[in-house]
Parts: sequence; C-alpha cells; structure tokens
Amino acid sequence: MKSEFTDAAVRREEVTVSVVMPIYNESGYIDAAVDSLLAQDYPRHEMEWIFVDGGSDDDTREQLWAQIDRFKRTDPGLIRLLNNPKRTVPYAMNIGIGAARGRYIVRLDAHAHYPSNYISACIAELEAHPEADNVGGFAETRGRGERGETIALMLASPFGVGNSQFRTGGSGGYVDTVPFGTFRRSVFRELGGYDTRLTRNQDNEMNYRIRAAGRKIWLSDRIRLTYWCRDTIRGINRMARQNGRWNVITMWLCPGSMGLRHFVPLAFLLSLLLLPLGVLVSGLVGWGFGVKLFLGMLGLELALYLLLDLVASIKAADGEWRRVPLLLLLFPSFHLNYGWGSLRGLVELRRFKRNVNKADYAPPL
Repeated sequence: MKSEFTDAAVRREEVTVSVVMPIYNESGYIDAAVDSLLAQDYPRHEMEWIFVDGGSDDDTREQLWAQIDRFKRTDPGLIRLLNNPKRTVPYAMNIGIGAARGRYIVRLDAHAHYPSNYISACIAELEAHPEADNVGGFAETRGRGERGETIALMLASPFGVGNSQFRTGGSGGYVDTVPFGTFRRSVFRELGGYDTRLTRNQDNEMNYRIRAAGRKIWLSDRIRLTYWCRDTIRGINRMARQNGRWNVITMWLCPGSMGLRHFVPLAFLLSLLLLPLGVLVSGLVGWGFGVKLFLGMLGLELALYLLLDLVASIKAADGEWRRVPLLLLLFPSFHLNYGWGSLRGLVELRRFKRNVNKADYAPPL
C-alpha cells in the first residue's frame, strides 16, 4: 500500500502540533474534551485540533460547530471538523493525519481528560527521545457514578486486564504500546497509515509496525491522563466481547501485534467448556479415572479462580467494602465475555478470511 501521507499533504501554513480526535456520538464528552484542550499550556497558535466525525446522530456536531464559531475570530482554523463516511477509528485517523499540518501528531480520545501539561509533556518526551517515534503515558481509569467507579477499579486491576503497564501503574520505559500516542509525522509518511481492516486494535497494530521497523515506543511517567470508562455492566461486557473478537482477527491479520495476555480469557473459557466435556465422555465410555481426573482439574481451577477473584476484589476495593460484592461479579463477567468474544472471533475467522485479503494492506517498512 502506498502511503497517503506525502509531503504534499503538509500545507504552507505549518503548525507544530496537530491533535487528531476520532469522534462518534460524544454529546456527553465533547465539550469537556474541548475545555481540556483549551487548558493546555502549549502555545495555542502552534496547534490545530482536528475532530473527525463518524456520522454522529446526537448533537455532537452542533456542539463542535458552536465551538468553531466561538473561536472563528480569535483563533481561526484552530478547530476543524472533518467527516468520516467509513465511521471506524482507523479511517478517522487516516483522514485526520492526511489533513494535518503539524510536525507532530497527537492522537486523542473524547472519553478522556488531559491535564494542562499533557501536550507539552508529550512533545518534550518525543524530542528528548529521538530514537522513539511514538510516546505516551499512564491512563488512570475513572468512572462516573458508583457503578462506573467500581468498573474502573476492575479495569485498573492486573487481575482484570493483565500486565497492561499503562493501565495498572507499571514503570516507564520502552514498551510495546501506549494509550493513544504522540507521533512524529514522518512515521506515517514512511510506514503508511492505520490499518483500515481493524475496527479495534488499530493502535496495537500501528505500534507493532513501528517496532518491526526498528523504531521504539516510549512510556513516560511524566505523561498522565484520565480515561472515562463505560459506566454500565452491559456496556463493559459488550466492550469485552468486541475486544476479544477483534484480538483473534488482529492476530491473524498481523501476527505478533497482540500479546499472550489478550488470549488468557479464551483459554479460561475453553477450559470451563472442555473439562466438563471430558467428565461426560469419560463417564460414557466407563473410564472412572478420567471422570475423577477431569472433575478434580475443574474443581481445582474454579477454586483457584474464586480465590483470586476474592483477593483481587478486596485489593481493588482498597478498604471500600461496599464495592467488593460488585467486583466479585465484575471480574468473572468481564473475563467470560472477553473469552466468548474471542471464541466467536475464531468461529467467524473463516468468513472474515474470505472477505478480507491479507495482502490488501501491506504498508512499506
């Protein structure tokens, strides 16, 4: 695939930073996202904020047009609203980057709050690490309301999401991926844009391609943001199923871009399905030892999981005992839905292979 991001795309009136934010039905978040950008200490005349809308049917666009009108005299061109007819995030990013004028691309999300030094810290870290083509920081997951806050605690727990360093408070350094990310624009001209086949995991794939090209990704403890998670059990379980499904598809399309931790829920779900099947088959063929073996393995696994669930829930609650009952339910619900999504992805993979040619997207390295 020939890169869309050529030097011709950089207009004469260059700026230093182009913020690109994919949006879709962000009515409850978009004004706060703009306020977060307005509070940045990075010089405003050196920035542009590009919002790429995937066809919102709420009042997201109206809110943005009001913001554009607000600044049309004092900061004309500061806020730009572009359309994304394909609707998904990788198309939005490619549209935004293609229209960007900045030397640096800051990929942001509307479901987040950014401290006033966020952009300046990102640019400073990128300039301080010339060997890195992407830098990012730590995301503190927060929720709205009692239930949302409890869901956020689950998502910040290593038992909930594995060893995701930027979520669980690991240490900075060179890593496989970072949330959102601040890039040198040159990386898109040299490596191509986001993989438009991926409805999810496009950031993982982009970062994998950067690493495969011999470049590096830097996670800095100087960079912090707050991410607003889904605040309903239905919503977080739906997200888990979608993530699980796309992990399988992404692994097939881009081998090596996903880590082992992404498939632990699938292994857990398969064990819960296969061990009882082993008990049933052993009983039907009269293999008493097999019945005892599979029952023992199943009982041991469930006992260990429930123990870990209890310990992780108490630790995540951090003294707020009222949250423990919901956490005890959230962890297994999230894991099983995640595993179910991956199982669905395996079942659908054959159909997906027929519809998507693996060779259709081959950005130059």
